[in-house]
Amino acid sequence: MKFELHCHSTASDGTLTPEELVERALQEGLEALAITDHDTVAAYDPARRAAAGYRLEVVPAVEINCEEGPLDVHILGYGLDPTSPPFLRTLASLQRSRVRRMGEILLRLRDLGVPVREERVLAFAGGMSVGRPHVARAMVEAGHVSDLAAAFDFYLGQGRPAFVPRRNLRPLQAIQLVQEAGGVAILAHPGQIGDESLIRALAAAGLQGLEAFHPSHPPLLCQHYQELAGSLGLLVTGGSDYHGPKQRHRVDLGGVWLPPETYPRLRQAAGRGAWGSA
Repeated sequence: MKFELHCHSTASDGTLTPEELVERALQEGLEALAITDHDTVAAYDPARRAAAGYRLEVVPAVEINCEEGPLDVHILGYGLDPTSPPFLRTLASLQRSRVRRMGEILLRLRDLGVPVREERVLAFAGGMSVGRPHVARAMVEAGHVSDLAAAFDFYLGQGRPAFVPRRNLRPLQAIQLVQEAGGVAILAHPGQIGDESLIRALAAAGLQGLEAFHPSHPPLLCQHYQELAGSLGLLVTGGSDYHGPKQRHRVDLGGVWLPPETYPRLRQAAGRGAWGSA
C-alpha cells in the first residue's frame, strides 16, 4: 500500500489545489492521502469530493504550528473530526493571528522600502491560511526579489529585518486540541527541533507518534527516531512534506518510503473518530 501522510495545498502554503493533489495522488498510485495544511482543514472536503469513486482514502488531517520558547514545533493531527466546533474555533483564532502577523510584516517591508500590497498577498493565499510564502510570492511579483528563496534570505527568514514571530499554541495545547477532536497527535519532522528532552516530555504528556521519515532526515536520523519512538511507545509516521512541483525538499508526492504497517497502525490508533468511522 502506498500512501502520503504529509503534504500541503493552496489552503495553506502549497502550490496545488486540493483537487490537483488528489489528481497527482491518483497518478502516483496512492491509496491514502492526508493533506496537512497549516492551521486549517479547508482542503479536506474538496479533496474528499475529488476522490469520490476512486480507490483513494482522503484522511482528515492538519499541521498545527506551535512554539515552545525559541523552538518552532509542528504537531500533525490525523483522523480528527474536521467539523468539531471547538477545534474549528481554535483554528479560526490561529487564522486571525496569521492575518495580524502578515500586516505587521507588510509594515516592516514598507519601512524598509519594499512595499507589498496586502490584496496581492491575500490573493496568493486564496482566502485561506496566509503565511510568509504568500508574502514572498507578492514580493517576487512586485520585482523586489528574484525568487522566494531571496525573499526569505534577505527579508522574511528568522533574524531578517521583516521577520515577525508567530503567536501560536504551545505543543501541549495542540496535542490536546487534536485529541479532543478525536485525532492522533504526531510530532512533525523532529530532526528540525533538535531537542530530545522536549520530545520525551511531549511523549510523557500524551504525544502519540514521531514523524521519523521526512526529507530533511538523513537515513541515520530516520533510524534514530524510529528507535526513539519504539523506546517511548510511540507510533512511527512519515511523509514527503510536499508543497508542489517546485518545493524545497524536492521529493514528489508519495516519494518518502514508509514501512507498510505505518498506515494501518495510524488508522487503528484513530479508533472511532471521524476517520475510523469513515
